[in-house]
Amino acid sequence: MIDILEQELVNISEELFNILLKDRTTKKNICWATDHYIDKGNSYFPQEPILKDLITGYNTKLIRPRVAKVSEEKIKRTKEKAEVFTPSWLCNEQNNLIDEAWFERKDIFNISKNKSWISIKEPITFPNKKNWKNYVDARRLEISCGEAPYIVSRYDTVTGIEIPIEERIGLLDRKLRVVNENTTGEEEWFKWTKRAYESIYGYEYQGDSLLLARENLFYTFIENMEYKFSHKPNEKQLKIIAKIISWNIWQMDGITMTVPFSERSREKKQLSIFENIIENDYLGKEPIPCKIYDWRANKSIEFRNIIKGGKDI
Repeated sequence: MIDILEQELVNISEELFNILLKDRTTKKNICWATDHYIDKGNSYFPQEPILKDLITGYNTKLIRPRVAKVSEEKIKRTKEKAEVFTPSWLCNEQNNLIDEAWFERKDIFNISKNKSWISIKEPITFPNKKNWKNYVDARRLEISCGEAPYIVSRYDTVTGIEIPIEERIGLLDRKLRVVNENTTGEEEWFKWTKRAYESIYGYEYQGDSLLLARENLFYTFIENMEYKFSHKPNEKQLKIIAKIISWNIWQMDGITMTVPFSERSREKKQLSIFENIIENDYLGKEPIPCKIYDWRANKSIEFRNIIKGGKDI
């Protein structure tokens, strides 16, 4: 069973791990946003930030993928937050439908069969007026992403067994396969791998699941570098990818499109004397709208503006 130990990430680089804990909207850390760790103390309450020291050292096995959790905990999380992980074979079938629409033909990366799939070994071919670069740049979003099984499929969500790179079916996995097939040198490969990461988005409410999603994307990068070039990425490359992940896989309440537990004072408002109130400094509080990053325009943008008809990124 694949399980990422947070201490191993710290051993790679403490700075890298802190990047993966960052909430880009608030410039603080992501918060727990779940009460499943409150028996550990006040620092583990839902509104508190997830800090490195709380999940490393003796606590390095505290955060576990859903497949490794006990049945009672799974049931509780399902009841409280509707946390239900889709089987990998079903993620594959739904991702296949996305590619079928983009390629305008079926069975691009694999053939779905008997709640499993058979990967197509031949290099991917592209339709007229589209090429592999267009595919890598096509933006994708997984809503309420949990551990991001639609984006990367490092392990089977039911059994926890590792899936070989050649057999992976996530949206990012498919982009990376295309990059692996169409680039040769490491500089070109990294350029298009970076663009693939910039094109993938996902949001999640619960902080522990969000961290697992970020870690899965991070290790997917390392594993693909080793697969393609037989060596690990350097620290500069790791930092670049970690920064993209910390922007693109973000913590959000999907209903309000705001950062959980981020309430701030409303802006000052001068009221008219005709309202029998001279001034009210702050009228309650409001949560902070989530920001994501438009890597092509090189600027951040509020996610809700996209949903409400603003400029698409």
